[in-house]
Amino acid sequence: MRLLDGIAIMTPTLIAVGSPSLAVDFDLATLQRLSTNGPRYTSYPTADRFASDFTEKDYILATRERRERGLRAPLSLYIHIPFCESVCYYCACNKVVTKDRRKANHYLNYLEQEIALHARHYDGQDIVSQLHWGGGTPTYLEPAQLHRLMQSLRESFQFASDELGEYSIEIDPRTVNASTLSALRSMGFNRVSLGVQDIDPKVQQAINRIQPIAQTLDVMGMVQRLGFRSTSIDLIYGLPHQSVSSFRQTIDTIIAARPSRIALYHYAHLPSRFKPQRRIDELALPSSAEKLLILQLAIEQLAAAGYAYIGMDHFALPTDELAIAQRQGRLHRNFQGYSTHAQADLIGIGVSAIGAMGRSYLQNARDLETYYALLDNKQLPIQRGLHMTMDDRIRRTVIQSLMCHFELCKSAVEEIYPIDFDAYFQSELIALKPFIADGLIQHEGDWLSVTPKGRLVVRNVAMVFDAYLRQGQPTLAQYSQTV
Repeated sequence: MRLLDGIAIMTPTLIAVGSPSLAVDFDLATLQRLSTNGPRYTSYPTADRFASDFTEKDYILATRERRERGLRAPLSLYIHIPFCESVCYYCACNKVVTKDRRKANHYLNYLEQEIALHARHYDGQDIVSQLHWGGGTPTYLEPAQLHRLMQSLRESFQFASDELGEYSIEIDPRTVNASTLSALRSMGFNRVSLGVQDIDPKVQQAINRIQPIAQTLDVMGMVQRLGFRSTSIDLIYGLPHQSVSSFRQTIDTIIAARPSRIALYHYAHLPSRFKPQRRIDELALPSSAEKLLILQLAIEQLAAAGYAYIGMDHFALPTDELAIAQRQGRLHRNFQGYSTHAQADLIGIGVSAIGAMGRSYLQNARDLETYYALLDNKQLPIQRGLHMTMDDRIRRTVIQSLMCHFELCKSAVEEIYPIDFDAYFQSELIALKPFIADGLIQHEGDWLSVTPKGRLVVRNVAMVFDAYLRQGQPTLAQYSQTV
């Protein structure tokens, strides 16, 4: 497989990262023209296609099929902790804002029930190679509560060693100290993701997330000293009062701290769907043109600092496992974003958590009342999901390849599935012709490749292969902008 590892900007000059063959060519006019709404493809079919007729029985059948086929793929566990002390206005996560820690203990009681219900469908021989705690704010939990939850997981599942497993947790730097971080490392976490978003006090005030940069850098320093293997920083562009000059300082400050990974998310302003966003002053939001200039600046800075462009909104140092996995063709994309564990079946635990088992996707109840009620009835709190059809699986393979590696080998797809690629995707190949004419895609013999100019609009390319969008369901308005 051809591997691509660098970054270019809007001018003809390329800033190479890793192998000089990888580049992102920032073409402002093309990005403005193609910017639309579309899925992020953390799965295909996307979660909005899940149906309520998928129940616990369907999940049990999926786990039984896994055992009967003798599949020993590693397991990945996602644990959703929904609690936050205060609301960040930009946030679109499933969360519960409360200062009452008793609610967390009550929630942990139910998490332990769900963990036990899942564990009985595995024989103890399945190894957990990946663990991620998300939220909300997982570090809303106090150290004793964190230990309690981890102990419950380790009593129910067998974990790979620290060297082989990836065990990560999302951290709000405002909620931890040296004691908390030391406890997390002793529990087995070896990777952390820190929410920062922006270091500008004016921006922080507008989004209700006051987080002094000294506090963030202090936490990053402690994480490095405690021996965590990887640190990821989450940033957002498109927030109120951001400008090219203000965000330059944010990027420069974060680069100087040298995190292993940086996620640069585009703020999706959807106040009709996410109530906290109604508190954001829309007049203070940067224009579409300025957002793209902010993105260009960030790409320039990250490239010059040696960060490899992984895809969409992710950057990593060439020595990071994510960048290595991309170079080796092992990169995967799931509900947590880009991942190094392509073969793992995912068990989602907690309210709204999503799982992927074999050919099925499933999601827990999205409100606490229903989540608790199902567990009170001794049922796994699964409320919706789907079984992938053969067509779903074929298209998932195509979209995964484009999103993770910016290229697709047609004969490789034909080796996996009983299709003639060109005949099966005749209409899609026709729909790709404008992308080819614009220099965004190259179609040469057996290969479809996203060019440096097309990589920032790879979501647009993937959308061509989305059969549900072609059917007009759902409408694009419910998604974030592609760039």
